Amino acid sequence: MTGLRIVFMGTPEFACPTLQKLIDRGENVVAVVTQPDRPKGRGQQMLPPPVKQLAERHGIPVQQPVKVRTPDAVEEIRALAPDLIVVVAFGQILPKALLEIPRYGCINVHASLLPRWRGAAPLNWCIIAGDTETGVTTMQMDVGLDTGDMLLKKITPIGRDEDASSLHDRLCGIGAEALAETIDLLVAGRLVPEKQDDALTTYASMLKKEDGLIDWSGDAIAIRNRIRGLTPWPGAYTHLNGKTLKVFRTRAGSGTGSPGTVLQAGKNGIEVACGSGSLWIDELQLEGKKRLAAAEFLAGCRIEPGTTLGDKDVPQ
Repeated sequence: MTGLRIVFMGTPEFACPTLQKLIDRGENVVAVVTQPDRPKGRGQQMLPPPVKQLAERHGIPVQQPVKVRTPDAVEEIRALAPDLIVVVAFGQILPKALLEIPRYGCINVHASLLPRWRGAAPLNWCIIAGDTETGVTTMQMDVGLDTGDMLLKKITPIGRDEDASSLHDRLCGIGAEALAETIDLLVAGRLVPEKQDDALTTYASMLKKEDGLIDWSGDAIAIRNRIRGLTPWPGAYTHLNGKTLKVFRTRAGSGTGSPGTVLQAGKNGIEVACGSGSLWIDELQLEGKKRLAAAEFLAGCRIEPGTTLGDKDVPQ
């Protein structure tokens, strides 16, 4: 426990372990600022963000401004007199007026090894790019997009078969530990900020549903990395006989053929030709059906070699 008055800003599940770490340490979290409740699911029921749910379970006051940069929202946070603001996947850009409120500034927990993968979806893009390691960087925030001075880095390897879901679960825990260590160094006066080298920057743009469409003309390993990086959301998909076919676990192969053509389909999986090499599909899900292992899938949906996976508008 440091005795600092801390305002925590975060929204999704990724931010919860860091908030929980502050609570477990006995830190004085005077308020949580998170996004407004949103409609979710088929029924479009209004649901609170995970961070709000966690805060309310521990009796921490919650603020949910539609836009945190409005004067009223800034003044509400100023009235809390925070010594430090901790930001983890909040989802809005913080204005200069807000960044200047706490005496120790605003510290962000970012899920990449900055300056690589600044932006909204670093956890996904590092896998898509075929990176072999990633991590978490704590950063002193400024008005730029993830451009502030780096404070502490935690590095972790990316498993060969790891997807964005499993990496998310590991990095949110690593982020919580990194923040705790950063605060301890801050209070001890031992933090050494490091400028980012802008020349090394890569950008992790926000993901869209259409990013998941598989282009079979690409390299098999690159396609496999994209599938891993987009699991579980937005999900990688192709089309079979005009229906959406989601693809999950895959392996690279050495088969050749016209891109998108099924080369083999049996108990060992479904082999699909790519622009370079081939891809074995081990787990998939047809529109309206359950997610299944390839052998189970083929028991209920026969796919002949020579079948082409691809454009939904052109039934095969």
